[in-house]
Amino acid sequence: MTTFDVPARVREGAITPISDLDRYREVCARAVHDPDAFWLDVAHQRLAWRKAPTVGLDGSFRTIKDGPLSWFSDGVLNVSESCLDQHLDARGDKVAILWEGDEPGDVRRLTYRELHAEVCKTANALAKLGLQKGERAIIYMGMVPEAAIAMLACARLGAIHSVVFGGFSADALRDRIRDCGAEIVITQDVGLRGGRHIPLKATTDEACAGSPSIQKVLVYKRTDVEVAWTEGRDVWWHEVVDGESPTHEAVPVEAEHPLFVLYTSGSTGRPKGLVHTAGGYLAYTSYTHATVFDLREDDVYACMADVGWITGHSYIVYGPLANGATTFMFESVPTYPDAGRYWDMVARHGVTIFYTAPTAIRALAALGDEHVKKHDRSTLRVLGTVGEPINPEAWRWYYDVVGEGRCNIVDTWWQTETGGVAISPIAPATPTKPGSATLPMPGIFPSLRTPEGDVLRGPAEGLLCLDHPWPGQARTVWGDHERFVSTYFAMVPGAYFTGDGCRRDADGYYWITGRVDDVINVSGHRMGTAEFESAIVSVEEVAEAAVVGFPHPIKGQGVYAYVVAQPRSEIDPKALDAACRAQIGAHAKIDRVQVVPGLPKTRSGKVMRRILRKIAEGRADELGDVSTLADPGVVDAIRDGYRAE
Repeated sequence: MTTFDVPARVREGAITPISDLDRYREVCARAVHDPDAFWLDVAHQRLAWRKAPTVGLDGSFRTIKDGPLSWFSDGVLNVSESCLDQHLDARGDKVAILWEGDEPGDVRRLTYRELHAEVCKTANALAKLGLQKGERAIIYMGMVPEAAIAMLACARLGAIHSVVFGGFSADALRDRIRDCGAEIVITQDVGLRGGRHIPLKATTDEACAGSPSIQKVLVYKRTDVEVAWTEGRDVWWHEVVDGESPTHEAVPVEAEHPLFVLYTSGSTGRPKGLVHTAGGYLAYTSYTHATVFDLREDDVYACMADVGWITGHSYIVYGPLANGATTFMFESVPTYPDAGRYWDMVARHGVTIFYTAPTAIRALAALGDEHVKKHDRSTLRVLGTVGEPINPEAWRWYYDVVGEGRCNIVDTWWQTETGGVAISPIAPATPTKPGSATLPMPGIFPSLRTPEGDVLRGPAEGLLCLDHPWPGQARTVWGDHERFVSTYFAMVPGAYFTGDGCRRDADGYYWITGRVDDVINVSGHRMGTAEFESAIVSVEEVAEAAVVGFPHPIKGQGVYAYVVAQPRSEIDPKALDAACRAQIGAHAKIDRVQVVPGLPKTRSGKVMRRILRKIAEGRADELGDVSTLADPGVVDAIRDGYRAE
C-alpha cells in the first residue's frame, strides 16, 4: 500500500478557520511577514505528499522572463491521492460527487470509495490505451461524473489533461488538440442540456479528421443515440473501463509537474494554453475553497459551473475533493424544465453553499421571485458569485430573495490565470458591500497602477496588478513562455497585470470595473463598461444590459447599450441616461440604445462582447464563429435590429 504524509487537518480536524475580521488580519500579517513559510504551512497541512516540500517560492516576477517560477519544487505527490486516497479511512462512505442530470429525477451519488475505484479503473484503461506520464489527453464531455473521473485518472497517471468545454466547435477543439499535441480524446456520444442533444462525438470526429496526432478516442455512452465509429481508433468507455481493476498505484510527480493545460478563449489568434502545476495549484484551490466558503464537514456544496472552465476545475473537482467535501455536478441549465430548477435542487438535495454567475442571477431575477419562493431554501448558508462583477441590484436580489436576508454572499474575483479566488469576502468574516469583491485573500498582494506602472495609494482607480507570486498561478503558456511574459508581465515590469480595471475605496475595498479593453474613452473620460451596465440594470424595466464602445465622430468613442427589457416592459432611453448620470456622473451619456431579445452568451453564461462590439462598429459581417453560443439566433436578431435603425 502506498505511504504518504496524511495532512494534519485529516488527523486532527480542520485548520483554524478565519472566523472574523481580526483573525483575517492576523492571517494576512503572517503571509506578509513570510510568504514562503505561510504557503509551505498551507501545503503541508492540506495535501497528501509522498515527499513533503521544504522550499517555498523559487523565482520572482522580475526574473520570470528567464523561465517559469516555481513553488514547493522539492515536493513529490500525486494529486489524486490528495483528492481521494487520503479520505478513504475517514470519509470512504461519504458522498464525494452528487450529480443531477438534465432531467430532475436523474440523480447519481458516488462515495469517496466508489469514486476512488472508478478513477483507478479508468487510469488502468487509459494506461492500456497508451497514455503515459507527461502526455496530453483532451477531455471533451458534458457535465457527467465521468468528466471528473477522467480528469482524476489522468492526474493519477501523471498525464496532463486539457478539458475543452463541450459547447466548442470542431475548429476550436482541433486548435487545442494540435497546440498541445494530444494523442487521445475522451468524449461521449452526445451531451444533454436543456432537453437538447449536443453532438459531442460528431464534433470530435470532425476535429480529429484534421488532427493526425490522435491515436485513440475513448467514448462514454450517455444515451442510446447511434454515433459514427472509426474502427481501431474509437473505444467505448464501458468496454475498456468497467472490467478493469479498482486499484491503481498512483504515479508520483514533482510538485511543478503540469497537472493541466486550460485554453483561454480569445477572439482572434492561436489559443493560449495556460499551464497549472500539481502542488501549488492544489494547495491554493484547497485553501481558498475551504476559507472563502467557510467549508464544514456536513456541507453540500454546489457550484453551477462547467468543468470546461477554470471554475469547474478549481471549485467543482480539485478544491472540494481535496477538502473531502460533497461536491455537486449539474448537467442541465437553470431554466429547464422551468426557472425554478436551481432552487428545486437546493430543496431536494439540502444544498448549503451555492456558487453561480451574476449572468444567471440577473436572468433569473428577471423571471420573477415566484420561481424562487415556492422552494424551500432554508439549508442555504453561503451564496457565491463568479465570472464577472455583480451589480448591486442583482446582489441585493440574491441576498434578499434567494438568501432570505440571512446568507453570507461571497463575490469572488479571480481568473483562469490565478487558478483560484484572489479577492473575495470570507463568508463568516468580511463585512460586505453590494458589488464589491472586498479584500484580498491572505497571501495575495494587489496594487492599483497608472498606465505608466506607478503605484496609486489610498482611494484610487487604476489597473489591477498583483505584486507577489502565489502558488496557484499559471506558470506559463504551453510551448510559448515568451507569450506568457509579454501578455502578463510586459506592461508593468515586476508585477502581474490582470487586465482588469479596479477602484479601491476609503475602506480599502476593491471594486472591479471590468476588463481594461472594456474601458470606453469618451471625450477624454475613461469609463468602464461594467459601470454603465450596473447603472442601466438598476432601471426597473431592464432585465439585462451589455455596453460597448463604438467610433464617434466627435467624442472619439460613443457608448452603445444593448438592453433586454423585462417582460411586458417598455424601455425609455431617458431613464437609462438618468440612471447613468446619477450613478457615474454627468459625463456618462448613452449615445445609442438598442433593445434586443437577448444577449449573445456562451453556454456557460459569458456574454460575448466582441460580437456586440463588431456589430456596434458596423462590422456585422466579420463576426466569425458563433457556434459556441447558447443561442446563435440571438446574433441574427441583434444584427437585423442594428441594420433597421
